Amino acid sequence: MRSFPLIIVVAGLLFWLAPASAWAQRLQCHPCAYDFGKVQVDHSKSYSIELTNTGDRMLRITSESEKGSGFSFGAFPVPAWIKPGESLKLPVIFTPTADRDARGTLTLASNDPRSPLEILVSGIGVADSNPQLGVSPATLSFGNVTVGSSASLQATLTASNAAVTITSDGSSSSEFAILDLKLPATLPAGKSVVVTIQFTPNASGTADGKAGFISNAEGSPTVEQLTGVGVAKTSHNVSLTWEPGDDDAVGYNVFRGTAKTGPFEQINTALDSSTNYTDYTVVAGDTYYYVATEVDAKGDESAYSNVAQAVIP
Repeated sequence: MRSFPLIIVVAGLLFWLAPASAWAQRLQCHPCAYDFGKVQVDHSKSYSIELTNTGDRMLRITSESEKGSGFSFGAFPVPAWIKPGESLKLPVIFTPTADRDARGTLTLASNDPRSPLEILVSGIGVADSNPQLGVSPATLSFGNVTVGSSASLQATLTASNAAVTITSDGSSSSEFAILDLKLPATLPAGKSVVVTIQFTPNASGTADGKAGFISNAEGSPTVEQLTGVGVAKTSHNVSLTWEPGDDDAVGYNVFRGTAKTGPFEQINTALDSSTNYTDYTVVAGDTYYYVATEVDAKGDESAYSNVAQAVIP
């Protein structure tokens, strides 16, 4: 059925009302105004507004724009299409940059005859003036450390929002020590200091502890988690054996050096009548080279044997 214009005569005045098309695109928002409330300065808060096509034709959003400090669109690429009766989510973000009230307008242009659609937004930027002291990494893991030895790792303390004054520090375990942090220490906002923590296990097994830093920061003390494993010392030795050169030998001498070509120093304190020797004086991580000589009844000593190498774990 075709629609017809309606003509109304009132007190001699002629009015011509053209009927609205039943098939027009209609872009509706819900809500069309949103208040983000209080948001910390330089932090963000998001909200999604529902956009619905209440008409009977495909709606096409062609562009988007925003007015007002701190307000922006989230991921919403344009052009965007909405089928009749369907909806899309429009993400909106508020990131205040100052401690004050903020108001803005988000505008969407489309093929809706009433375009553009305006959405009102507001919020309050709130400055957080409470000093904060963070530590990175949150946990220091020293791994395996030989009992009686030490290993050191570093952590970074960073002040934020306001200046932080560190007045004291301490460790929950005698196996962990905080080094080289001169106190009191004041860190301006945004500045950092590196601290060294040392792990010296006094027994084998897993050791856990905490390093704490007392300051004027909110939530003080700031705590660094610590963990390490004490490993018992390992005793190493080198066992040597050799074949006799001839039947005239009455004993043997053993020599050791740190290079394959020498020099070599004798390590047995007396002539060894056997054809084996154990060196108990080696050090973990070193490499040694050994030679042997034989001595006859007259006291004559042979030349060096071949060189044997020993790498100590």
